[in-house]
Amino acid sequence: MQLKLVKLTPEYQSHLTEMMDEWSAASEEIIPYAIRKNDYRDFDYYLEHLEVKDYTGSLVPDSTFFCLDEERGIFVGAVNIRHYLNDRLLRNGGHIGDGVRPSERRKGIATAMIGLALIECNKLGIDRVLMVCDKDNIGSAKSIQRNGGILENEIEVDGVVEQRYWIEL
Repeated sequence: MQLKLVKLTPEYQSHLTEMMDEWSAASEEIIPYAIRKNDYRDFDYYLEHLEVKDYTGSLVPDSTFFCLDEERGIFVGAVNIRHYLNDRLLRNGGHIGDGVRPSERRKGIATAMIGLALIECNKLGIDRVLMVCDKDNIGSAKSIQRNGGILENEIEVDGVVEQRYWIEL
């Protein structure tokens, strides 16, 4: 498996549609939020509004990448990198949100994708990365830990226990 992070361009429209259709058919919440906030079927609007360019008071500037399996020519997941943390993201959200499409889970993709996202964080000048996951999401916690994540604490958010991990770059 040869994975790389790519920015969304028109050449990847069919890749996006295939992945999002699969995720929608699974009736699961699509993660990260950045890739589900707009209707992917309106591709031009989706592409134009995929990333936050300027601080809006609640949303910080971000970069969204899709994880391409070059050998199979499919998107296997996505990552959203917040360029800095506001109070809400510091508490719950962190710098990186990531998700792997349902058919591609338990193959090490999340671990590899986070590693690639950390390279992008470094390019953005982020040297200390916060990642957060639900306590009961053991696979996500392991992927974060495999990339150097150190558990700082656990907090409760809307009745869900969240684990907060820091990764030093």
